Amino acid sequence: MNWNSFDFFPLMGEKLSSQNTMSLDFSPSNTALDEVDITNTATFNQFVFDQLKRSEKKYGIGGYLEHRAIYRRSQVFATEEADFRDIHLGIDIWCEAGSPIYSPFDAVIHGFQDNTSFGNYGPTIILEHDLEGKKLYSLYGHLTRTDFDSLQVGQKLEKGEKFCHVGPFPENGDWPPHLHYQLMWDMLGNSGDFPGVASRKDLNKFSEICPDPNWIIGYDLPE
Repeated sequence: MNWNSFDFFPLMGEKLSSQNTMSLDFSPSNTALDEVDITNTATFNQFVFDQLKRSEKKYGIGGYLEHRAIYRRSQVFATEEADFRDIHLGIDIWCEAGSPIYSPFDAVIHGFQDNTSFGNYGPTIILEHDLEGKKLYSLYGHLTRTDFDSLQVGQKLEKGEKFCHVGPFPENGDWPPHLHYQLMWDMLGNSGDFPGVASRKDLNKFSEICPDPNWIIGYDLPE
């Protein structure tokens, strides 16, 4: 897919660039994580937002296909095969709770669901898009429950329409406030939910289904 052929509305309502974002490293190589009790959401929250405050940035960006150390905080990411899911399939945008989120292009509400277990997505919305005759799905996780109040499956959204907000903890799955944004070519029969993290043994499968969202989030990528 040639993403450059599409005109996307900025996901957060404004262009994301080096002027208002910083990269947040949640990989095992970040030894600062060893000093943080990430099972305590208030402590984890302070760790995240202290970095944004020091850098004077509005948004923190968490990477696509990043190998992460933070998923040890929840058994949601364990598997029956004694494997562990710790590779991130989307992009995280860490920002203040209540921040509005906009549809990057025309869409239909495919499904929504409150995925309530500790460390899960919390309130989640999935949109369906038609890009040059090809179906693409986008997932928005860690939202507010009130976002569901005016939604219906099959409802149409226009490009640039505000439709949800970054949720607070604990209702957002008990994470520091952020949006998990992910793309899928195939829903694999899911509705209102989709794996956002893969194990190493399943990475090839999921990296083909879930393309890099960087070209859509409105991030100011280098040429």
